[in-house]
Amino acid sequence: MMEIAELNKLEKTELVEKISQLKQELFHFRSQLAMGRIENPMRIREAKRNIARVHTVLRQKSI
Repeated sequence: MMEIAELNKLEKTELVEKISQLKQELFHFRSQLAMGRIENPMRIREAKRNIARVHTVLRQKSI
């Protein structure tokens, strides 16, 4: 799980890069789920929440 304090320290460009990394990770988890090879399905939920956290911090910085 990502901490908000850690995300607040990052620059906007780093946050955008983080979002793309997390989306790629989420895609990987979903493909594993489709093949039935995922060890922990809760990682999909965690990845979605991490993406939402990064989006929230990015929004806060833009205001």
